Amino acid sequence: MEINAVSHIHHAREKVYLAYRDELPSIAHFVNNVQAVNVLSRKDRPGGVTLHNEWVGKGEVPRVAQGIIKPEMLRWDDYAEWDDARSLVEWTIKIRVFSENFKCSGVNRFVEEGPGRTRVNLTGNLELSLKDIPGVPRILAGSIAPQVEKFIVALIKPNLEQTNEAVGKYLDSKR
Repeated sequence: MEINAVSHIHHAREKVYLAYRDELPSIAHFVNNVQAVNVLSRKDRPGGVTLHNEWVGKGEVPRVAQGIIKPEMLRWDDYAEWDDARSLVEWTIKIRVFSENFKCSGVNRFVEEGPGRTRVNLTGNLELSLKDIPGVPRILAGSIAPQVEKFIVALIKPNLEQTNEAVGKYLDSKR
């Protein structure tokens, strides 16, 4: 399932990019479905940064997915390669359970739209297989998977959009 989101932030691209890259744990409390973002590792390298962040989500799991997704499972690892010269980040999200059944990756591009305006373009893809997951009848795995994908995208996409809004609010507070 494709993930696409476009957001506009009323701050210069460099400020948005650096806040998103370096200050996400401080920004996370502005995002409704996120309890915290924890930096597990950071490696500064020529031309960018390699980050491993842990996202801690919050929210109610829909009834159809409750047999599969437990609230304590709403943690995911975000592996990000920041490319300073191209103002983009390539990311991969990994969940902590049934990780072989879940693939999610994409790119965020930070585009200057004029003085003090940045457009954040997110494109990604999520693939989910419920095959061989305990509690999921084999005969239903194919029909349930799209509903669970929609739930996960419904968690991810608003968080990404809210994160962009939060970056704007965070930068507003620093003026």
